[in-house]
Amino acid sequence: MHAIEAIASRRSVRAFKPDPVPPEVIREILEVSARAPSGTNMQPWKARVVTGAARERLTRAALAAGMNGAELKAEYKYYPDRFPEPYLTRRRKVGWDLYGLLGIQRGETDKMRAQHARNQMFFDAPVGIVFSVDRVLEIGSWLDYGMFLENVMVAARAFGLHSCPQVAWTPYHETVREVLGMPEEEVVVCGMALGYEDESAVENSLRTERAPLSDWVSFHDE
Repeated sequence: MHAIEAIASRRSVRAFKPDPVPPEVIREILEVSARAPSGTNMQPWKARVVTGAARERLTRAALAAGMNGAELKAEYKYYPDRFPEPYLTRRRKVGWDLYGLLGIQRGETDKMRAQHARNQMFFDAPVGIVFSVDRVLEIGSWLDYGMFLENVMVAARAFGLHSCPQVAWTPYHETVREVLGMPEEEVVVCGMALGYEDESAVENSLRTERAPLSDWVSFHDE
């Protein structure tokens, strides 16, 4: 697949087929993705790939943690306390576009929670990945991490796979530590679902918009 096509066709898929992904494909995706640049070549990324019984254990533990009433809190702040424009409008639009496809109306909090809990099932993808970073590293390494994660998702397209990056895994860091043996020195950056798209799922018909260049680019030639 051409690089431009891979980038343009990457999107967050929220329903996957059960078809397994060959282990050698997962390894190749991660190996090539590690060519991402990082400050002084520190390569700050760490990944825990879960498939089969390990994936089921993590999913069951996370769903149980979400249902037992315990307060779940991420170890870092992803979103601001207040969303200024244009971010508030963009955020609301994608949320209601998705819920509209799923037939979830405003105020149907139980249905919203059930849909959100699909994250902890990796949206039924056969492969789940939990990414973490050493706690001592600073914002520069987190910027590097973003380039690495984009590589993973674009490389997946070369194999006909889709993905969904999931910040929704960050409050479940204690569950990840318990099930996968992640040490306290690491912070959960995000999760990721990886597999083959279920093209029959209505939620996968969602196509998010991008702002035109005129909204965010200025060209200077003098």
